[in-house]
Amino acid sequence: QVQLVESGGGLVQAGGSLSLSCVASGSIFSLYTMGWYRQAPGKQRELVATIASDYTTNYADSVKGRFGITRDNAKNTVYLQMDSLKPEDTAVYYCAANGFGRGYWGQGTQVTVSS
Repeated sequence: QVQLVESGGGLVQAGGSLSLSCVASGSIFSLYTMGWYRQAPGKQRELVATIASDYTTNYADSVKGRFGITRDNAKNTVYLQMDSLKPEDTAVYYCAANGFGRGYWGQGTQVTVSS
């Protein structure tokens, strides 16, 4: 069982930056693919970025060049640095862990970008 706790959401003006963090429980964090997803009101949850155990990253086209995902295995933490934020980035952001045939979600953190 893996528990994920996100933090760092908030309100920011367009063009600003926010950094999200997700701390995971468990001793095999380094073996999981970690990711950030988001869900805007009335829309489906969508992939933002993932980082594999070998540090390979993958980004949605809409955030490439603006967002950066990193991980610190010593701290069981995955980060999402979000720069040049746009109003369309407004959503609840969820941390996810995938591995060994199972997936886990955090409770989500709200990010609101005002125009």
